Amino acid sequence: MRIEKKLSHTFNEFMQSGKAGGILLILCTVVSLALANSALGADYLGFWHRYVAGLSIEHWVNDALMAIFFLLIGLELKRELYNGELSDLRRAMLPILAAAGGIAVPALIHLGFNGGTPTQAGIGIPMATDIAFALGVLSLLGKRVPASLKVFLAALAVMDDLGAIIVIAVFYTSQLSFAYLCAALGVFAVLLLMQRVLRVMALWPYLLGGALMWFFMLQSGVHATIAGVLLAFAIPDSAVEDDAASPSHRLEHVLHQPVAFLILPIFALANTGIVIGAGWAAELLTSNSLGILLGLGIGKPVGILVFTFAAVALGACRLPLDLAWRHVLGAGLLGGIGFTMSIFITNLAFVGQAEVINAAKMAILLASLVAGLAGFFWLKFLGAPLASDPDPETMDFDDDKVH
Repeated sequence: MRIEKKLSHTFNEFMQSGKAGGILLILCTVVSLALANSALGADYLGFWHRYVAGLSIEHWVNDALMAIFFLLIGLELKRELYNGELSDLRRAMLPILAAAGGIAVPALIHLGFNGGTPTQAGIGIPMATDIAFALGVLSLLGKRVPASLKVFLAALAVMDDLGAIIVIAVFYTSQLSFAYLCAALGVFAVLLLMQRVLRVMALWPYLLGGALMWFFMLQSGVHATIAGVLLAFAIPDSAVEDDAASPSHRLEHVLHQPVAFLILPIFALANTGIVIGAGWAAELLTSNSLGILLGLGIGKPVGILVFTFAAVALGACRLPLDLAWRHVLGAGLLGGIGFTMSIFITNLAFVGQAEVINAAKMAILLASLVAGLAGFFWLKFLGAPLASDPDPETMDFDDDKVH
């Protein structure tokens, strides 16, 4: 694998939108926390629970706007599978196994604290990584870290999000309506037919079909955001990396800024209105909160580092030659930024349990803050090349060579 290769325009665009969007997301979270704990708190929280067209505003945000976010995640996942780091199995094994560790170890930690209790449903919360936030923090370091680390963390986070999507679809499904689910899958089948047989290249038929699929999925009991992921895989792509004429590429390009600067900030405003009461410290010591804090703060970096080390030691894959184990640990620390995905899963895991949700969100925010700061400072001081590292200029990076 050649580590000097130029990062794609799409990848760089996503890194930049993630950097600025992450700052806006932090500001929205601070505003939401301040309003929720002010004299306006009751009115602010009540606003998100007002009903419009049969759903609360909060539900419209979490079920409809976030479907667009998941559409973007699906497009990024598809790009990685077709043209990116996940397109070659040998290269893909490193982020795939790293993501597996980053999912399994946090889940086991949470299960250890909550197994057999009502809060066991929160097992998926520490499994998630906020891809935009993690890459946003990494982008602040600029050229102090190797380009391969950015690609590795992006691929890892995409696979992590895929794991979260599977968890949401399988474990957080409410009462299932088989008829509506079949209708949603039927629309998906028609969209695939349009893509693969009829070769329809216009975007609007897919977007209309996606809206219909979202409605059927909402009625089916499977979380409606899954429709966004399915739609991403139905939209035509190109075998050429960064092909601007590809419908999939065009849509991904259009969605980057609205998702980063509108959808995710609104999600933060709607979901981080956490009331910090007198017993907030005790809430952080509950089994669910401890499972989240330790799962994200310790489970993520340990899982990512241990699984990656085992994979390399067993010969399943190898590190890019400009990466050292300290970089992998830094990526693991940033993987502990759960934020958006963790909050999203919290809402699904504890429907109607306001106090549990409030405490879980507090733990998520604290764990994500610590993980982000730890990852940033670790890589800031230890991410730059050392004299003991291999010199990329004097080494051969072809995949069939052993380093």
